[in-house]
Amino acid sequence: MELALREAKARLSELVAAASNGERAIITKHGRPVVELVPCTHRPGGIDFEKLEETRRELGITGDGEGWPEQYNDPAFSRQVLGLDK
Repeated sequence: MELALREAKARLSELVAAASNGERAIITKHGRPVVELVPCTHRPGGIDFEKLEETRRELGITGDGEGWPEQYNDPAFSRQVLGLDK
């Protein structure tokens, strides 16, 4: 499907449907192709916690990473590190 920009504006939903079904959807400007609509392959963002847990198991990673030395659990130490106590 190939449409001039002016016509494409009026038939955008039709162009999108065609492109999402794998059909070539080209928009022209002054008779020259300028844009080709293609299906989107982008996956939604965010963290895939199931994949994360699967990878942790495969790598033999256990625990939650909370094994910090006791000195780091001291609020006074945290204030010192952040430069809040002078």
